[in-house]
Amino acid sequence: MGDNDKKVAAAALLVLAGGIIGAGLTLLMAPQSGKKTRRDISRYAKRVKTRAEEAVDDLSDNINDLVESIGDKTDELVEKGKDVAVGARKDLIRLIEEGASRLEKFRTKLSRM
Repeated sequence: MGDNDKKVAAAALLVLAGGIIGAGLTLLMAPQSGKKTRRDISRYAKRVKTRAEEAVDDLSDNINDLVESIGDKTDELVEKGKDVAVGARKDLIRLIEEGASRLEKFRTKLSRM
């Protein structure tokens, strides 16, 4: 056999091997039947729906917890505000009374002069 014949035989074998490999890959990658594809899509859609519902439930729970926490903090702040206001009011009344007392003492001093 000559070099040319060997090259042609090798090329023919490569083409034949490529055809066999291509046919095998085509069978492996061939589309499924419509029934099986619809079933797979339905299963996938159900899984996605379930995951989405779980995510919505988790988000809803987190939002409810956050709203509850904010409500609790707001109540605490209102109570602290009331306490501060009561304390400030008491301090203001005390200062006014002290001022009135000092003013009366000053009036008394002025009247003696």
